[in-house]
Amino acid sequence: MGPARRGYPSAVDGPHTSFRLRVVPGAARAGIVGRHGDAWKVRVTAPPEAGRANEAVLDLLAHTLGVPRRDLAVTAGLASRDKTVVLDGLDDDAVAERLSAAVRGAR
Repeated sequence: MGPARRGYPSAVDGPHTSFRLRVVPGAARAGIVGRHGDAWKVRVTAPPEAGRANEAVLDLLAHTLGVPRRDLAVTAGLASRDKTVVLDGLDDDAVAERLSAAVRGAR
């Protein structure tokens, strides 16, 4: 994620993970839907134009995972429904647990 920011340690200093998403832009409601193969399916209300859906995805993930928005980045699939996101500060298990809890809470 780059060099240290304002006194925060760099990504190399702590846990980090990457995970795949299947994004549905322009949905009626935003939220984490569940698993989609080896990816997580998410819905955002923003349209897929001018990067608005990508920004909405990162905002949704930051809120759902309880992490600062600056710790998330889309690293692949900027113009695709299938994306790869990198997150500093949580490991794979913590991400899976929090996303699963969001799915259970939405039902």
